[in-house]
This record gives sequence, structure tokens and C-alpha cells, in this order.
Amino acid sequence: MAGGGRNFVESIGSSAMGTVRYLGGLALLVGQTCYWAARNIASRKALSHLHAMSIQMVRVGVRSVPVVVLVQVFIGVILALQMYPPLKDFEQQATIANIVGVAGFRMLGPIITAVVLTGFAGASIAAEMGTMVVAEEIEAMQAMALDPIRYLVVPRVVATVVMMVMLSVIADLMIALGGYITSSLVLGPEVYMVYWAKMQDQLKYRDFYTGLIQAGVFGLLISLIACREGLKVSGGAEGVGRATTMTVVYSIFAIIISACLFTMIFYAFKL
Repeated sequence: MAGGGRNFVESIGSSAMGTVRYLGGLALLVGQTCYWAARNIASRKALSHLHAMSIQMVRVGVRSVPVVVLVQVFIGVILALQMYPPLKDFEQQATIANIVGVAGFRMLGPIITAVVLTGFAGASIAAEMGTMVVAEEIEAMQAMALDPIRYLVVPRVVATVVMMVMLSVIADLMIALGGYITSSLVLGPEVYMVYWAKMQDQLKYRDFYTGLIQAGVFGLLISLIACREGLKVSGGAEGVGRATTMTVVYSIFAIIISACLFTMIFYAFKL
């Protein structure tokens, strides 16, 4: 029993130390990314860095638009259909628009978009950078005095953060549209006739910008985790696959935890 208890405590301590090391590595990566991003802006080659970032924005964001639109429209449809029966019992079915608007703009839009972007872009970034490590391209860059953080990590991080915010705006609109489509085709005139007016009355500016703040943080987490997992790949193709898997797992976990923290903060400050 004593040996089993000691092993349990050691495993807990080892897991805690591993978590601290991982968070420390992410913090260092954030610092280096911010440093090189500032250097890129002040550099005489700022246009070339902007071009590299625009390429990543197309890869990360523009190509994700169809998936995000499709998923978020169905989220709006699901919300409207799920909320109609209980609200009808209280003769409050017209308030479906209020619920769809607040839930979509404040939380579901950013979270679902971040999960989609994790699988669509985060895994791709990790696999790409892991392949570069396996092929010794990173070592070749360092031999030529080119910092991988500056030329590989910064464009991907900035592009993911920017596009995550933009995609969240699209997601908010698509959730609202999905709810309206359901109201028009299924729920009847008592819902869709007042749908946009109810949503406009309910939503405040804080519902919009709190969602965008979360979206930016989610984008930062996804890109940083993907880059870190990709850069520390070892073991050839198997390592690349493991990095891709762990990027998705860690990113979704980080998204849910940060969403919970944001919710508590917004609740405490009545935002």
C-alpha cells in the first residue's frame, strides 16, 4: 500500500511538473514570437514578412470559410429546434432569437470556430513544421542564421489570430442565419416575424466584443500549441503523427479551459 501510494504521488508530481514545463515552453514561445513580430514590423523587409503572413492567412482562414459557414448554420438550426419545445410551454417561443443571438455571439461562435480551426489549420501547421524538423530544414535555416521563430512561427501565429477573429464574425452571422432559416421553415410566423427585431433588442456591443476577445485568444492558443508541437518533433513520421494528434488534443483542452475562465471573468465583471 505504501509503495502504491508513493507511486501515485510520484505520478501526480510528474504530471504537474510536465504541465508546468509545457506552459513555460509556451510562455517562452509567446515572448519570442512577440519579439520577432515587433522586429518584423520595424524591419526594412516588412513587406516580405507581410506577404508571408498573407499566404498563411489564406491557408489558415480563407480555406476554412466554407467549413465554418456550414457548421455554424447547422449550429443555429440545432439551437432553434432544441429551444422551441421548452419555450413554447411558457408561450415564449418568440425569444428563440434572444437565446440564439446571445449564445452564438458570446460563446458558441468563437468556440465552435476554434474547434474547426484546430482540426483544419492547427493540425496542418504541426504536421508541416514537424516534417521540416524531420527533413532537417530547421537545422538548415539555423545554419544560415535564420531564426525559425521569425520566419516560420510569427507568420502562422499572427495569421491564425487575425483569421480566427474574422471567422468568428462570420460564424456569429451564420448562427443567426441558421436560427432564422429554422424559424421561417419550421417554427412558424410567431417566431420568424419578430426574429431579427428580438435579436437586435437583446444583443449589446459587449456580446460582440467579448466573443471577439475570446476568438483572438483561441487563435493564439491553437497556433502556439501547433508550432510548439511541430518544432519538438522527433522520431520521424511517427513523431509527426504524434505531434498532429497532440496538437488537436491540447488545443481543444486549452480552448475549453480558457472559455471557462473567460466566462467566470465576464460574470464577475458583469460583462
